[in-house]
Amino acid sequence: MSTARPRAVARWLYAVAALIVAMVIVGGITRLTESGLSITQWKPISGIVPPLNEAQWQAEFANYRRIPEYAAFNQDMTLAGFKAIFFWEYLHRLLGRVIGMAFALPLIWFAVRRRIPAGYGWRLTALLALGGLQGAIGWWMVASGLSVRTDVSHIRLAVHLTTALVILAGIVWTARDLMLLHGSRMAAPARLVPVATVALAALFAQIVYGAFTAGLDAGYAFASWPLMGDALFPAGVPMQSPGWSNAIDNPIVVQFIHRWFAFAAAAALVALAWRASRVGARGAAGMVVVLVGLQIALGISTLLSGVQIGIAVAHQANAALLLIAAVMAAHAIGQRRA
Repeated sequence: MSTARPRAVARWLYAVAALIVAMVIVGGITRLTESGLSITQWKPISGIVPPLNEAQWQAEFANYRRIPEYAAFNQDMTLAGFKAIFFWEYLHRLLGRVIGMAFALPLIWFAVRRRIPAGYGWRLTALLALGGLQGAIGWWMVASGLSVRTDVSHIRLAVHLTTALVILAGIVWTARDLMLLHGSRMAAPARLVPVATVALAALFAQIVYGAFTAGLDAGYAFASWPLMGDALFPAGVPMQSPGWSNAIDNPIVVQFIHRWFAFAAAAALVALAWRASRVGARGAAGMVVVLVGLQIALGISTLLSGVQIGIAVAHQANAALLLIAAVMAAHAIGQRRA
């Protein structure tokens, strides 16, 4: 008899997915509180222990005082203020380590006990490797703000966030495949059909522009809706050369794209939901539609509030939940083709 336990493996993956959503939320808070550069060294092992006495705190604060962000914006910061921003970056890194352990150790246990169904070991190993790469990407992002810049590169921020959500999508998709296998030993993995490919690609593109918006502080440029000031696109915006770079580096253009591409992504996701409902996945379809509407409302509210932290964090958290719902809907469509 087979010793594989697809449902147990799937439940473990759902738990890891929940941790990644928590990580996305804490990452959003870290960015919005300008805490991301408070830890200036990458110590994957010893860094798990925070400063424990006054001398260690002073040493960490001295490291922070050497970077451009401190000189430009925080010369009046006290040690208490430093501890406040250190907390969020430390928690973010700690959660990353927790997720790594929560994935690696059960994976080893399931492998040793032969609980992983045939054909899934390579996929789980690839997700683990991508998680390790994500840690390196996180440091690559932080390093961009430690010498010349006063903040991290918005491009590296986008890579960091997108990689996290690719891992999240891969985990949820794999868990859904395993639940199918639990229902029937003959079940084949679901396939990504064209309508799902378009919808997920549009959602990821919108998430990338959300990261650009956050990294460039573009959300602060215009706190009005639907106009930017008194026009659909404000007059007299300084443009960069070459022209294409404005779509990546110009905060005004980036905010404009993020505002309006949202509706193209929403249309693609609603089409995905409609197809999912046609194959009987009404729960996933309903979640997609509700979360799309909520995401647009939260995005507008973030602008109108002047990027109030609570609303902006809810906007980022809802993006992760929307991705999960979209993956579930896409999987439901794909399993009918498998």
